[in-house]
Amino acid sequence: MARREFIKVSAGVPGVLTILGATGALPLASGDCAAGQPSPTTDSDLNSKDTFEGPHLSRVAFPLGGIGAGMICIEGSGCLSHLSLHHQADVFNEPREVFSALWIKQVETARVLEGPVPSWKKFGLKGPEYAGSASGGGGTTYGLPRFAKAAFASRFPFAEITLTDPSLPVEVVLRAWSPFVPGDSFHSSLPVAALEFSFRNTSPGAIDCVYSFNAKNFMSRGDGKLSSVETLPNGFTFRQNSLPDKPHEEGYFSAISPDANTKINGRWFRGGWFDSLTETWKDVASGFCGNRPVPAEGTPSPGASLLVPFALAPGETRTVTVLFSWYVPASDVRIPATPWGDSAGESACGSECACRRNYKPWYATAFPDLAAVRSLWEREVTALRENTRRFTDCFYATDLSKEAVEAVAANLSILKTPTILRQEDGRLWAWEGCHDESGCCHGSCTHVWNYAQALAHLFPDLERTFRQTEFGECQDESGNQTFRAPLPIQAIQGPHKRPAAADGQLGGLMRMYRDWRVSGDTAWLRSLWPRMKQSLEFCISTWDPDHLGALVEPHHNTYDIEFWGPDAMCTSIYLGALRAMVLMGQALGEDTAAYAALAEKSRSYLETKLFNNRWFFQRVRWKDLKAKPPLDDPEQLKGIYTSSEAIALCEKEGPKYQYGTGCLSDQLLGQFEAHACGLGRIVDAKKTRTALASVYKHNFKTDLSRHVNTQRPTYACGNEGGLILCSWPDGDKLSLPFPYSDEVWTGIEYQVACGLIFEGMIDEGLSIVRTLRARYDGRTRNPFDEYECGHWYARAMASYGLLQALSGARYDAVEKVLYLRPAINGDFRSFLATATGYGTVGIKNGQPFAEVASGAIEIREIKYTPKV
Repeated sequence: MARREFIKVSAGVPGVLTILGATGALPLASGDCAAGQPSPTTDSDLNSKDTFEGPHLSRVAFPLGGIGAGMICIEGSGCLSHLSLHHQADVFNEPREVFSALWIKQVETARVLEGPVPSWKKFGLKGPEYAGSASGGGGTTYGLPRFAKAAFASRFPFAEITLTDPSLPVEVVLRAWSPFVPGDSFHSSLPVAALEFSFRNTSPGAIDCVYSFNAKNFMSRGDGKLSSVETLPNGFTFRQNSLPDKPHEEGYFSAISPDANTKINGRWFRGGWFDSLTETWKDVASGFCGNRPVPAEGTPSPGASLLVPFALAPGETRTVTVLFSWYVPASDVRIPATPWGDSAGESACGSECACRRNYKPWYATAFPDLAAVRSLWEREVTALRENTRRFTDCFYATDLSKEAVEAVAANLSILKTPTILRQEDGRLWAWEGCHDESGCCHGSCTHVWNYAQALAHLFPDLERTFRQTEFGECQDESGNQTFRAPLPIQAIQGPHKRPAAADGQLGGLMRMYRDWRVSGDTAWLRSLWPRMKQSLEFCISTWDPDHLGALVEPHHNTYDIEFWGPDAMCTSIYLGALRAMVLMGQALGEDTAAYAALAEKSRSYLETKLFNNRWFFQRVRWKDLKAKPPLDDPEQLKGIYTSSEAIALCEKEGPKYQYGTGCLSDQLLGQFEAHACGLGRIVDAKKTRTALASVYKHNFKTDLSRHVNTQRPTYACGNEGGLILCSWPDGDKLSLPFPYSDEVWTGIEYQVACGLIFEGMIDEGLSIVRTLRARYDGRTRNPFDEYECGHWYARAMASYGLLQALSGARYDAVEKVLYLRPAINGDFRSFLATATGYGTVGIKNGQPFAEVASGAIEIREIKYTPKV
């Protein structure tokens, strides 16, 4: 038998070699993730963490939708909210008069299929006209009868809400989901979602029921004259035609049920005040179940209802499915808001230039209209559910720590939110996060995506589009990369005027290394090599012109300021970028000796001149540089040194917004990225462990009641715990350190937790994760919205690194080698995603294994290094 027909297992111990009887290209598993293992959990076992109940339901809102395709959230009560279908976030858009309901003939009653209304909605809720809580919440469904109790659980991308009421003879389980299939970016980007209502008869007698989904036309814009309701054989469509001066208002939404007995009421009562909801509830409460055509005269119907009759024998369960799809083909989103040439100092361009166009979603080019989306969704929903379910079962078929799995899963939700856009050519573009009614901090910000690891493994084809943009349109001929891409994605006219972000641009070279190793596509790497060299040469000449191995000149970074003088955080990324370029260049047959020599100098500088035997720090320097001192620079003077007291402070301490000798949580960000990207160790192990132990000791707080934070405290405050960004244990804090220094950011908490785990400090790392997730327990914050500068902040996807850190699993598609270097002892199972398939890897009976759940992963060798 040929060698490639075996998996070779190297145990990392001399003389130990085990041959497993499996083919090099592992076959697609037929169903369950792990053959021979206990059956995966069923839909009724959606309990990745303790169920959210009572006050913990208050803020739960679980995103549904495709990648870059818009979003609907299902709340802990079962309510639909956060409706964001027009390519911008709309956090408080809870559409009026939209609800599912159940009528039961034998008890002559009806209920909205939701739990109690969260208390916070009863006072202080923003809303138009009478919908605002101070005006009584008019037009909402809050005053309709509903179930007495709700309980919420999730296993991404499935949410499950159990509704119970002792006065009713049914128990209801609502499952909400949307397609999410690693490696299948087409189906995972569809503008669709599904609700599945399972009704179980808990009474001794048979019951007759009518399920209904009732909705006012929430797609309607303007005066409503160009909106309409259209009935389908098994559902309805809301239509909003394009307004003459607002083409972006055009939009469509369908709700259909595959049930053959479905009836459609397309004629809601047309009237004023609360007439339509009043009359619709009368229909619900009377058990009406028939077809009503849309009105042929007068104004359009204000809404529609989908109705499904069914009967249940004692103990019987019946499921009713509702499939949502939407289509908003245009937008008014463009970054910058005015075309190049409309602002002073920019080059003019033609009327057909991309900068004069608005964002158009990918799905509007993949599908000609809503009917095409709806047809595919209805036709393929069963297969997509099975494929999505296979991923879910495989992801949760693990015995890694519960809090780590929960943290990873919760932040995968970000991929289903308006933080991510997918433009018409299929490329991704992202905000950092989302304001309540728009995106926040534009342009696929490179220094934020330094931290995020999830997309690169689950949808590597989409992650690589970021690299295409960074080294393509966002890089000028000098090698300067703008760290914020325009939308639609396009080349910025002329040389870049804004400073590059050192951490983002250098981190991009490390991400290139990761994406090459994940994809195995050396031809792609070769195509971008000249641009990568150009980028690195720019970085060296701009920030390390004397080739010291450290970034000495002022360099912009993720804290939205310039660090003056060499600092550990950016220098560690510089070291990682140099190491990555050496390895990539060697694979391409390029001469990388100069980069290798500079990398050695960089490591030496970092470990000797930026380390105080406890942690790594910054040497603030603003004199004798090629850059003008702050007070000699007109731009600085009209920016951050506009007052006499600011000038006096600079003369005394140097530039504002540094961290100096402080203990920065991000001080070894480059080492975290190196581990996550497959570069391995780049900084001395003992010094790394010492520094991370100092971060844990000085920056991690289990109670922030005594912590002073004049900056943005609501990320974590009071008796909550968290990891602050920086501390000064020796009492030498600068008067005005960098503006976010006292804050708590989840993305940085995760990267530090991962760093600790990579270094064997598992308990410390997981304690940070537990404390972080305790803040997102549903009472005050949404467990599926870890925010920083905006909702669903992309940096939080650093949490995916927890899987890498705990399992030590990394598949190298270039070498066809599975590396296993676990941080934990004994047997374990962990999820692994690659560019060609996903499955479970781990240790069983002391031996490494790999099981494929979907696709194929060619493994020629497993290199296993047991934890010492």
